[in-house]
Parts: sequence; C-alpha cells; structure tokens
Amino acid sequence: MKPYELIGSAGCGSAIVEMALVLANVPHTLTDLPYLKPCAERDRLLQLNPLGQVPTLILPDGEVMTESAAMILHLNDVAPQAGLAPAADKPERARFLNLLIRLVAAIYPTFTYGDNPPQWTTEGAAADLLRERVHTRRADLWQELERQAGAPHMLGRRFSALDLYVTVMTRWRPGPAWFASECPALTAVAREGALEPNVARVLRRHFPPPTE
Repeated sequence: MKPYELIGSAGCGSAIVEMALVLANVPHTLTDLPYLKPCAERDRLLQLNPLGQVPTLILPDGEVMTESAAMILHLNDVAPQAGLAPAADKPERARFLNLLIRLVAAIYPTFTYGDNPPQWTTEGAAADLLRERVHTRRADLWQELERQAGAPHMLGRRFSALDLYVTVMTRWRPGPAWFASECPALTAVAREGALEPNVARVLRRHFPPPTE
C-alpha cells in the first residue's frame, strides 16, 4: 500500500499528526517545509490545500485532508488499536469529541489571528489591541480547559489524542513557564504524554533542546 504523506513544518500542529501516525503504526513519509515562505514546496502545498496550512495529509488513495481533528479521527478508524479516540460505545467518547473540537475550533484560531494582527486589521494601535485581546482570550480558554483536565491523561486513566494536542500546544505561546504556573494540570498531562517513547522522539525532532 502506498504510504501516507504528511506535509508539515517543524514546531507546528503537524507534530500532533506525526505522533498519531507513529502511534497508529501506518506507513508514512514526512515532507517538511517553511510553509509561510515562498518556495516550490509551498507552491505544491497551495495546490493541495488552498489555505496553505499545515498539517496537510495525503492518504494512500490520493485523498487530501486538511484539518488535524479529521486526520486524528481517520487514523483512529484505520488503527483503533492505537487508542487515539475512545470507541463510539464508550462513555468518555462524548467528552473526547467535545474537548477535541474545543482545542481545534477555539484555541487553534487564536494563533491565526494573534500571530499577525496586521493581516486582519490596520497597523499600529488596532493591531496591538487585537493581539492583546486574542492573547487574553487564549489564556481564558486554556484555563477553562485546565478545569477539565484529568490525571494522568486528559480523560483520566485513558490515553487519547487529546494528550498529543496538549503535549505539543503547551510548548507554544504563552510558553511552558506560563502553563506551569497557570495550568499545572495541563502541564502534568503534557509531561506524562512526553514519557511515551514515540511521542518523545517526535518532540525532539520538532522541539530540539537548546545547544550550549
């Protein structure tokens, strides 16, 4: 069977899907690119995904997927033994779906709008105000998720792809120090997730430790 192809960038949400591919143990290749910079690889990405976003996943049959939550649910269908999502008849399934969509529909977009405010408003004070409000909203969303975090995993004793999201996203702004102070339960979930050897290997590739 032809392998999956994951198009992504170092340190981005593609790390989450890369972890899921490894845990699902499905054949795949990785195509890394600086997705915001003009290059031949980005031209190909735009042909596959007009939004130009990563991750973009090309399935063995050529189908293109562009949303990480959809990729996670698809990989769970392909390899349910990986435990990426609770089965449909499990009581924690509804909570899993709710938190998954909260992560991708509420928290994820704060980076779209907060990373480059002048793209969405005028330069100067308006952009600064938008950035401040988006960052405040993101902090509120994380603290709301903090109140729903289980231990040692987001769903309690059961590992799921939610742990992959938390493990990666707590490395993004506002940064690990903020999470350790303001969201200790999420920090503990991320720490537990990073103990899984395959997850740890992907983390090292995307977030290499600083050199002396």
